[in-house]
Amino acid sequence: MGVEAPLLAGVSVAAAALGSRYLLQAWQAFKARPHIRRFYYGGFEPVMTRREAALILGVRERAAMEKIKEAHRRVMIANHPDRGGNNYLAIKINEAKDTLMGRTKGSGSVF
Repeated sequence: MGVEAPLLAGVSVAAAALGSRYLLQAWQAFKARPHIRRFYYGGFEPVMTRREAALILGVRERAAMEKIKEAHRRVMIANHPDRGGNNYLAIKINEAKDTLMGRTKGSGSVF
């Protein structure tokens, strides 16, 4: 009985050390992973690009026309000036749809 207690204590300390080492490594790996942003943080470009238009509408740059129209409708309903949105965002949303559908006439923005 005299030898078993120190042996059990040593195994317990080793198990706690290995467990904490594993948790520390897992935490560092979690902190180092890239953060995925759901929304586009930043202002608008002077001339809208396909990438920016896709970010505004929440679709891929090469999305099908139906997906673009559906996304435009969803975003426009949420930001329409008649429902509390503002004119500038509505113009940019329309410009994004036009850019992705290939109907670009330059900047298109009055601002």
